[in-house]
Amino acid sequence: MADDTQHIQTEIAIIGGGLAGASVAYHLAREGYAVTLLERRETLAAEASGRNAGTLWLTGYGRTPDLDETLGMGSRDIFHALQFERGYDLGYRQSGALQVIQTEQEYAYARATVEEHHAQDHRVALLTLREAQSLEPELSPELLGAVYYPLGGAAEPAAITHALAAEAQLHGARILTQHMVTAITCDEDHHYTLTTGQGTVRAGTLVLAAGAESRRVGALLGLNVPVYAVRGQMWSTAPQPRRLFQSIGAVAPACYWNREAVNAEGEQPIPAELTHRAGERRTRHLYGQQLRDGRIILGGDRQLVTDRSNDAQLAPDPEGIATNHTHACEVLPFLGDLPIERTWAGLMPFTATLTPLIGAIPGYPNLYILTGLHSAGFERGAMAGKLLSDAITTGVTPPILAAADPAHQIRAIITSE
Repeated sequence: MADDTQHIQTEIAIIGGGLAGASVAYHLAREGYAVTLLERRETLAAEASGRNAGTLWLTGYGRTPDLDETLGMGSRDIFHALQFERGYDLGYRQSGALQVIQTEQEYAYARATVEEHHAQDHRVALLTLREAQSLEPELSPELLGAVYYPLGGAAEPAAITHALAAEAQLHGARILTQHMVTAITCDEDHHYTLTTGQGTVRAGTLVLAAGAESRRVGALLGLNVPVYAVRGQMWSTAPQPRRLFQSIGAVAPACYWNREAVNAEGEQPIPAELTHRAGERRTRHLYGQQLRDGRIILGGDRQLVTDRSNDAQLAPDPEGIATNHTHACEVLPFLGDLPIERTWAGLMPFTATLTPLIGAIPGYPNLYILTGLHSAGFERGAMAGKLLSDAITTGVTPPILAAADPAHQIRAIITSE
């Protein structure tokens, strides 16, 4: 952009141009704050926010909404407002979502899960194969059924981020791309100075919303942010006539992760719910949808990235893509006749327990963080941004964010090690 960034003064600076950061920028700017958002890439939504499948797996608020339900349903309300009130073309649709069942073990797990949902008045159903095929006619006849999310659906992956950023700019926010923050200092007046290749930005309040970059960005302040970069990967077909009507997923990985958690006897893997451990595949993972342009996008896998400088860890894994394609063909046999046109990967921010970090960082004046939304960032990031904005503008943290209090996880300060 053309802005001279040598000495920008702003009330609030936000590091990270994904969905969460854009949401914080919008909701703060709407309240009249001078906001500057910095994104290191050439465009917004360049990482997980723009590289995911855009699927939504909502169950409603239920009887006693927890953090996940509040973030998911609140984000849906924001999607509605952006598309139906503000006129943004998000491709959002409440089409429903199906997680298919392939084994008896998966069926038992799905039935128990649905019963738990019903006990909390959540909207979810266990369908027979015939009932599932009435919603998705090309499902394989070998399936045992599906879990149905009537509030589920999909949207275009990057569209929400760009819509939120556009709304933020309408309210006066400054959006700076190609601005990688390389240093952060805090002066005696408790103002933060962010150094980039284009100059500096000085702000009284700083929000870290850097996704999978959270550990690196936190280290600039001496913080040890316990967020892990996890690679997800996708593939797509060429445009097709409408063949898929729901968002599609599989019960298999959740069934495995539930069994793994029990076997671990309370010891959580670092982080939880990966498809690979110690370089070995433990479970398959499948989700996706058909976009309005006809492309079918599907993907899966969650692999820990241990070396960010290793291009092989950041690029799609051909073996993983092949495994995912095989799984997809088991669920939707017609995919076997469609070649893969494109593959890509993105990095997601995971914490060890999958609990996000949303709120003030203790010991630092006016420093906030929003990260760790793992694979649900697309579904929950918009509302997470609003709730953090509420905490900043009112000085009172919404009670629903208690579980995500950074004080629970950000304890250690980085030392010379």
